[in-house]
Amino acid sequence: MSQEREYGADQIQILEGLEAVRKRPGMYIGSTSERGLHHLVYEIVDNAVDEALAGFCHNIIVTVNPDNSITVEDDGRGIPTGINKKAGIPAVEVVFTILHAGGKFGGGGYKVSGGLHGVGASVVNALSNWLVVEVRRDGKVFEQRYERGKTMYPLREIGTCDPEKTGTKVTFSPDGTIFETTVYNYDTLRTRLRETAFLTKNLRITLRDTREEEAREDVFHYEGGIKEFVTYLNRGKTELYNNVIYCEGEKDGVYVEVAFQHNDSYSENTLSFVNNIITPEGGTHIAGFRAALTKIFNAYARDNKILKDNDEALSGEDIREGMTAIVSVKIEEPQFEGQTKQKLGNSEARGAVDSIVSEKLTYFLEQNPQIAKLICEKSIQSQRAREAARKARDLTRRKNVLESNSLPGKLADCSDKNPENCEIFIVEGDSAGGSAKTARSRATQAILPLRGKILNVEKAREDKIYANAEIKAMITAFGTGIHEDFDIEKLRYHKIIIMTDADVDGAHIATLMLTFLYRFMPELIKQGYVYLAMPPLYKIEKNRKIWYAYSDEELNKILTEIGRDGNNKIQRYKGLGEMDAEQLWETTMDPEKRVLKKVMIDDDNESEIDLTFSILMGDKVEPRRDFIEENAKYVQNLDI
Repeated sequence: MSQEREYGADQIQILEGLEAVRKRPGMYIGSTSERGLHHLVYEIVDNAVDEALAGFCHNIIVTVNPDNSITVEDDGRGIPTGINKKAGIPAVEVVFTILHAGGKFGGGGYKVSGGLHGVGASVVNALSNWLVVEVRRDGKVFEQRYERGKTMYPLREIGTCDPEKTGTKVTFSPDGTIFETTVYNYDTLRTRLRETAFLTKNLRITLRDTREEEAREDVFHYEGGIKEFVTYLNRGKTELYNNVIYCEGEKDGVYVEVAFQHNDSYSENTLSFVNNIITPEGGTHIAGFRAALTKIFNAYARDNKILKDNDEALSGEDIREGMTAIVSVKIEEPQFEGQTKQKLGNSEARGAVDSIVSEKLTYFLEQNPQIAKLICEKSIQSQRAREAARKARDLTRRKNVLESNSLPGKLADCSDKNPENCEIFIVEGDSAGGSAKTARSRATQAILPLRGKILNVEKAREDKIYANAEIKAMITAFGTGIHEDFDIEKLRYHKIIIMTDADVDGAHIATLMLTFLYRFMPELIKQGYVYLAMPPLYKIEKNRKIWYAYSDEELNKILTEIGRDGNNKIQRYKGLGEMDAEQLWETTMDPEKRVLKKVMIDDDNESEIDLTFSILMGDKVEPRRDFIEENAKYVQNLDI
């Protein structure tokens, strides 16, 4: 018995103050990865945005300081500095040291706010080495410092200011013992802050990075709000009409803003937000928007004889083809399904969005008959293509039932039937495919060689996609189906590895494949099943010994270790076809030695991901050139 651990009343742990946050940070910010690190900034910014939503804040400045600490400054009312009667300490100290404290729990502090749990400021404080808050209020400047959530000294007055100049300034340094990295990514912050500015009309957000000698700065300010957001997301595509259709109104305590515009693409891009928080899984507000859209366009098409009496009604999918839309609602007490705030559950939001969009859209279509006709005609074309795609799918299904072996002929499948053990290499070209088939471990590794470049799905409808041999081979091999037929449970391989040459053509082929997967099987990427193989760039031989280098830096490191002299034989691989089967196995396919990059989608940056695919794979040249020029400095080891 003496070996057993005691479990009595004294073993029940009480975590004082913010210790619970430091003990289990993932419960409060999702993770301690780079994503969680950036979440700290969003929590403080969201508090300032709440002031903007209430009409008191017009400017927010976010600065990444040289030591990777962050400063967020706003010109809102300033956090109250008077003594909170219940806690017996200044209200600003309550906000930063007590969980579930703030102006978001009734009492008229905020009508609407993004912070559902009211834990933002205190969690940031708990997970920081240090945090300093400065408040300008009532003509005075107050300051308080905390270290790892603990108050270092009472709130003190450090100066005076113009009584008209109010606001809050928070500077914090994330705790390196909690986070996997404490280095902020400027582009990640830029994407989120741009999105926030689009969603909050007339709010000006400035982002500064002072870590380099030459500071970077972006200013986001959009008088048009979400209308400008739609224009921004459509910049890689050709618009079907010039106007962005905009619906705004309030019903049952729900403030509704909707903006949308059709383009010449075939994919829908609808983003939804509640109190400025993105809801990747939609919810009742999206259901209301889609119901109104389907109802109003069908009524218009019937009334104006664009659809005849015996014609099939347009489906919501037909109407939304090639549509970019933003649905944003502000609601006093949002109810989210699940811990991650990914889906709105308020029933009143559906009715409010349906009612407001129905009314405003009906009026718009009556005032703009040419645009109405364009959208209806595009929807009818989509309906015909959808029917053709359905017939192609049905034909594929019938063939699969009738044929004993329905897998593509070029697929060299693996013998293990447990998907968890299996991986498939999508290989560019027959030459590399032949080497890969010889090199592979037949039990768990399947090889599917593709001939040339696959169809660019960004510019093709579903019926064309089903007619493309290379894409059909991938769909059949994976086993999941696409779009409404997609079923992740039928996935035959838990690693889908794209293996292409490290040159421009190889990069283009990989991008075409990722575009297909993102548009038609996004769950494969979201659930972590898609990878990029990283073949070596160099083979180094010296005194019958061989090394492989996967980057120029690694090459230099190896040469420094073995000595730079005339005995070194360095081969620069131009493509996978230059390797024999043994080399391909050793460097790129052997699970013990290879390097794989997992392809990830961050829900927080979904709008930017969609835009990137549109720019890279769309028809417009200028946005693509701008994108390449802006990002060229980040590209490594790409032969041109």
